[in-house]
Amino acid sequence: MNPYQVIKRPIITEKSTAQASQGKYTFEVDKKAAKGEIKRAVEELFGVKVLGVRTANIRGKEVRVGRRRTLSKRSDWKKAVVTLKEGDKIDIFEVGG
Repeated sequence: MNPYQVIKRPIITEKSTAQASQGKYTFEVDKKAAKGEIKRAVEELFGVKVLGVRTANIRGKEVRVGRRRTLSKRSDWKKAVVTLKEGDKIDIFEVGG
């Protein structure tokens, strides 16, 4: 699978930003991607060495939408937390000025 299809977007939250200082980065990935594919995609796209990948399938929440407040459901998605070798970092997560 193409690395650009495996990694959809980075997840940038307060928690994921704090984990980035420990070498752990969070991404939304394709629901069918395996841990090995995620590892290869991150190494190829960012030029870093991946030590481990942890994944979680996230269930979409039910939300009320529209004037009549009808129930709808957000899409299910998959999250991957990638641990890098000490000294490696991914610049898109770096906060600073």
